Amino acid sequence: MKLVLGVTGATGALYAKIFIDYIQNREDIELSVVSTMNGLRIFSDEVDADLREYGVNYYDDNDFDVPFVSGSAPYHGMVVMPCSMGMLGRIAHGVSHDVISRTADVMLKEKRPLILVPRETPLSSIHLKNMLTLSDAGAIILPAMPSFYSEPKTMEDLATTVVSRVLDQLNIHHDLTDRWCLEK
Repeated sequence: MKLVLGVTGATGALYAKIFIDYIQNREDIELSVVSTMNGLRIFSDEVDADLREYGVNYYDDNDFDVPFVSGSAPYHGMVVMPCSMGMLGRIAHGVSHDVISRTADVMLKEKRPLILVPRETPLSSIHLKNMLTLSDAGAIILPAMPSFYSEPKTMEDLATTVVSRVLDQLNIHHDLTDRWCLEK
């Protein structure tokens, strides 16, 4: 399976870090990572690491010489996490002027999974309309809303509850968090 992770300038780099760390331990998944300049800065600020040197297949957001900007490339899906409202709006309206928005456009037109993890609150009516537009186009809107039923003890545990939902949407089996069930 080949996946693309887009990292934008919204706060929440921990979500991207946990996703990358998990996927890097999977031999059956090839991950390519693209980030905006603000995404790089916030990743560095929030997780104290340079995403370009994090041991991933990293690509610049302005380098269109990457295979996943074409629908003929065999990529399974894309996650944009965290997803800024600016990026979400550009994707919703087909403004694909960088690698992240162009790849998202490809995922939509090819009917491949596109999972957007917005990290913003409160939401304006513009944000909500853009999310509805994307949902109608086939994207999965998965807001970074952690769950508490697994009784997370750390910030990383809490963020992992969101990442586990992303993996679920990609049909990637994992045991990152406890599943909610009525019998305990």
